[in-house]
Amino acid sequence: MTDAGVSDTTSSTTAQPAPNGTPSSSPWANKYRGATVEDLDPPPALSTSPYSPISAALMAAFERDYTHLTVIHPQTKHLLGYISTPTLRKLLETRQVREEDPVEKAMVRFQRKGKAYRLITMETPLEELEGFFEGEGTGGSRQEFAVVTDAARRFVLGVATKSDLEEFVKRRPA
Repeated sequence: MTDAGVSDTTSSTTAQPAPNGTPSSSPWANKYRGATVEDLDPPPALSTSPYSPISAALMAAFERDYTHLTVIHPQTKHLLGYISTPTLRKLLETRQVREEDPVEKAMVRFQRKGKAYRLITMETPLEELEGFFEGEGTGGSRQEFAVVTDAARRFVLGVATKSDLEEFVKRRPA
């Protein structure tokens, strides 16, 4: 999952003691107070086939106001990669791809060999998710979104973004 994109923001939080007086294991633990990805209530993932036309994928994303679509194999349902709608629009504007081209021509493929996969499930604590976005466990490469799967990585359940975390913190009483 280290191909999921780069964010330009950095975190300036520092580790705070946990309520029992011991230092927390994460600088973000107090901010989320035990919440998990499930508490973000991520919308179901919107997936497309690598063989679908780019125009169909864009239309589906715009109809649901999604910025990222997962790309799955049409028969096996294995997660192959993703497309970012802002990036896709730039590729169309610069004529690097055409609307009738298949999604596979513009998708970012997940590198499976030689890279550690960071499993993000509905049970993943939000401080771990923020760490993932900030590059922890991804070789320092910041991520703009995370694909949420089941523990066995068989099903794509949703997509979580940094803005989902920010909105969660805003909604949650201090």
